[in-house]
Order: sequence, then C-alpha cells, then structure tokens
Amino acid sequence: MIPPGSTIGILGDGQLGRMLAIAARQMGYEVQVLGPNGPDSPAGQIASRQVVADYTDQEAVKAFARAVDVVTYEFENVSAESIKTILSEGKPARPGANVLYTTQNRLREKRFLQSIGCATAPFAAVTSENDIAVAVEVTGLPGVLKTAGSGYDGKGQRVVRTIEETAAAWEELGRVDCVLEGFVDFAWEGSIVAARGVDGSYADFGLVKNDHSHHILDVTEVPAPSVTPELSQKASMIARSILQELDVVGVLCVELFVTAEGTLRVNELAPRPHNSGHFTIDACVTSQFEQQLRAVCGLPLGDPSLLGRGAAMANLLGDVWTDHTPDWSGMMTDFPDVKLHLYGKAEAKPGRKMGHLTVSGKTGAEAAERVRQARARLR
Repeated sequence: MIPPGSTIGILGDGQLGRMLAIAARQMGYEVQVLGPNGPDSPAGQIASRQVVADYTDQEAVKAFARAVDVVTYEFENVSAESIKTILSEGKPARPGANVLYTTQNRLREKRFLQSIGCATAPFAAVTSENDIAVAVEVTGLPGVLKTAGSGYDGKGQRVVRTIEETAAAWEELGRVDCVLEGFVDFAWEGSIVAARGVDGSYADFGLVKNDHSHHILDVTEVPAPSVTPELSQKASMIARSILQELDVVGVLCVELFVTAEGTLRVNELAPRPHNSGHFTIDACVTSQFEQQLRAVCGLPLGDPSLLGRGAAMANLLGDVWTDHTPDWSGMMTDFPDVKLHLYGKAEAKPGRKMGHLTVSGKTGAEAAERVRQARARLR
C-alpha cells in the first residue's frame, strides 16, 4: 500500500491529470506531473511540482521516478519505454507497460480483443498500398480507416466508401500503419468505466450512453436508457475479462457499440479515466479519479454506486466561447443544480475540451435534457 502523504507521479499534464491531482490532494497525497506544457497546464496548476519534459526524455523520466512513490498516466499516448524506465528505477507504474503497449496501437488492441473472444467490428491491417484491396475484402465498405496509433476524438481517421477513397485516405493519413474497420449497425454508443485493484478486486460504474458530435463526446446519459439487467451484466463481464486478461491495475474504459438486438461490440479501450466517466465526480459515491488513485496506491476500491437515479454530463468545447464570454451567472441562476467544471486552459479553441457540466435527475433522460438546456443557456 502507498498511503496518503506519499507522492503520486502523473505522466500527462492535461485535464484528466488535473482531476486526478485534485482527487489525490483531497486524500492527502502530494502530486508531481511530467508533461510538455509547463506549470500553467491544467494538471500543473494543481501539482506541487511539474517536470517540463517530453514523455520520451528518459533522463527526465528517471529523475521523475526517483522523486515519487508510484506513477500513473492520464492518456495512452505516452511512451511504453518510459514505463519500463520507471520500473527499472524500482517504482511501480500502474497500469503497466503491457497495458499501455497494447492499447496505444489499435491493431494490437483489436487483435488482443479478438484473442480473448470479445466481439469487435470487422477489421484488417493496412500497412502498405497492397493491403488495401485485401482489407476491403475482409471488412466490406463503407468503413473507417484509422491510424494504428496516436488518434483520439476523431483525429487520425477517415470514413471511406470505395477502394479509391480508401487509398486516398491512406495517403492523407501519411501512409502510416492503419486499421480498416467495417461499419457496425448499432443502435447507440456506450461505455463502461471499470477499475481493478492490486489484489484483483473489480468494480465498475455501469453501462452509460454516449452521444457524439463531430466524433467528440457531447453528452453522457446515466444510466443508459432501457438497459436490461442482462445487458448491464454482459457489459460488466466484458470489462472484467479485459481488465483481468490485461492485468490492469487502475481504471480502464471500454467503449462499446450496442445493437438493436442487444449485442455488444467493443470499439476501443482507454487505460485511464475517461470523458464519459466525468459524471462520477458529482453523481457517484466514489469518482473515477478517486478510484484510479485507490487502485494504483493499493487501497481498497471505493463504492461506484450512483447517488441518485440518473445523471448526465455535457462537454464544454471552445465553441461555447465564440464571440463572447459564456453567461456563467445566468446559467447558474437558471440551473442552480448544475455543476460546472473548467479545466484551466488559457485559450478556447473550436473543438477543444474546456470543461464540462454535470447534473442529477430522476432519470438519465431527464438529466441529459437538463444539462443540454444548461449548456445552451451559456450562449
């Protein structure tokens, strides 16, 4: 066990690192952050110290490891080699290097999911021009061509409808290793944020519904509508098997496609707290960030139960700031039950995640409608 009073090291200085640092501070931990963006970064504002360095700077990573008691990360695009460096310094890094290695590459991730019997969209590797026709035979068209690494929020992917479009998209993406995925006829998109402790204990926050806009999460509704106990149990079983087979210690989100027949297909994995889990800060007994902290420190996992009957989260993108300052006072007057979370980013840009709103309700649908109204009031 790594007790309160110890120092948590976080690789990554963005908003997820910020919210993890806040949870750590509340529990009495010191926090150090390594990232390229300086002490004014979202996480740097909360940390007691920030190391300004690239994630591949092994000397900086070594010094960072020596100054902390355990290391975790806020996103999967950090170097797996850096995790190995931290371990070589005798410090635990959770989730481990194998988790990061598997999930930071879509092709490795899909093959892992396939190997443990998880249903996914049909997929095939595209690593050269000669692979394109073969891949299309496997997946069919239309489909989505995605870079194997370094893609999120719709970045690094193209919808393709013909072989010619697929070839052109591969050129646009820089002729890098890609994955071609066939379309899934899904009714809605969901996710389940789960945690696994050092002792193998497991907890999750349940299956939630995610609505996207321009490939970016827009609103999360909790619980997902019309979720039967059987479907909820199925999602939990999938998440538990993934965390167990990857030997995850920490939090991992499983993004899912849900068909009209109630079939679940795994879309992607995120080995960290997730945007769709932000509702847990205000709506659950234990937030996903406290749960991450508990897991990586070897503490017992917390109760993930929903405090009420429904909740929702809406992202605040930089678009909300277009041509004016958002009407915070007006929104808070009209919606006194809505919680505001801003990430401390200096500049608002279209499509950039600047914060989020959360609210509770009698149902998830009621909460989702209210949080949309509250966000619209800001304009």
